[in-house]
Amino acid sequence: MKTMKILSFVDIHGNLSALRKIIERGKKKDIEVVVCAGDITIFGSKLKSIIGKLNKVKKPVLIIPGNHEDDEDIKKVCAMFENCVNLHKKGFRKGNYLFLGYGGGGFSLVDKGFEKIAKKFKKMIKKDDKVVLVTHAPPYNTNVDKISKKSCGNKSIRRFIYEAKPDLVICGHLHECSGKQDMIRKTRIINPGYKGKAIVL
Repeated sequence: MKTMKILSFVDIHGNLSALRKIIERGKKKDIEVVVCAGDITIFGSKLKSIIGKLNKVKKPVLIIPGNHEDDEDIKKVCAMFENCVNLHKKGFRKGNYLFLGYGGGGFSLVDKGFEKIAKKFKKMIKKDDKVVLVTHAPPYNTNVDKISKKSCGNKSIRRFIYEAKPDLVICGHLHECSGKQDMIRKTRIINPGYKGKAIVL
C-alpha cells in the first residue's frame, strides 16, 4: 500500500526562522501535505503574512487555530491563498487519506464542542481510510499531555481515539511536550513541536 509523508508542526508562535525551515522542508519532493496544529502566531499577530509564506510550499497546507488564533480569522485568511486549507471542524481528503481537524482550546478536560463535531467526523470515515486527527489540545493521559507528571489533556479527544481508531493524531499546545510521542492502542500520537516533524503514514 502507498505511503504518504506528512510534514507537521505546531506552536511556532510567529518564529520566522523556524517558519523558514518548515517551508524549505515542505517544498521538498517527498512531502505531500503540510499540517499545522495551531498557535502559528502570537495572539493572531501577522497571521496573513505567515499563512502567505506557507502558501509558497505549493502543496496542501492544512491549518487549525490554536488558542492564539480566532477560528474566523483562520477561515478568512486561508480563503485568500490557494494552497492553504482551514481544517477546523472539517475534513480534507487526499486519496484514501482523511485529515480531520479541530482547533482552539487546550485548557479543558472535556470539550463538548469537539464531542459534537466528533459525531460528524465518524460518519466521514470510510472503511479503508488512513485517518489523521489534527487537534491543538493533546489527548488525556499520554506522554504529550503531562506537566510535572500531571495529565492535563482532553478526555473527549481520548474517547474519540478509542472509538474511531485514527492512525495518527497530531497535536500540541503544551510546549513542554514538544517532540514527544505516545500510542493509544494502535493510534500514534505526536507533538511535532515548532521545529516540525516529517511523518510517514
